Amino acid sequence: MRKGKSFVHLFKGGGGLGGRAPEPPEAINIIKVKTMKRVITYGTFDLIHYGHINLLKRAKELGDYLIVALSTDEFNWNEKQKKCYFTYEERQRLLEAIRYVDLVIPEESWEQKVTDVQLYKVDTFVIGDDWTGKFDFLKDYCNVVYLPRTPEISTTQIKQDLKQ
Repeated sequence: MRKGKSFVHLFKGGGGLGGRAPEPPEAINIIKVKTMKRVITYGTFDLIHYGHINLLKRAKELGDYLIVALSTDEFNWNEKQKKCYFTYEERQRLLEAIRYVDLVIPEESWEQKVTDVQLYKVDTFVIGDDWTGKFDFLKDYCNVVYLPRTPEISTTQIKQDLKQ
């Protein structure tokens, strides 16, 4: 802009910027940016069944973005003494195909939860009510919700039924 010419002068034909004055600030629509609510849950998710889907759906309803921390094969074996039917990569692909799930990350230790909540800016931690009270320490970092399990179904029950 040349010295001596006002901004308005430039738009009203004096400066060749299209000959149109900009709209006054009061006419500009102000868009409020909605903060995305992030939810995280943890689990093995082996032999995915409708109880898992119920949990993921209800978890997603608590926010806009659902992160699933999926227990790795090593973590399941070394820490939980669980052998999975499907590998981590297969379980990851299954979870990623579910519309409620936005991101799958590996769960490699019990201790990573605080780090995950901080790293992914999580608002709500969700897990089944069979863990009630076990993750209350996360309340210093986010909301903690224990959701009721679907009572008539579990991976353990499916495995037991298949043995008969």
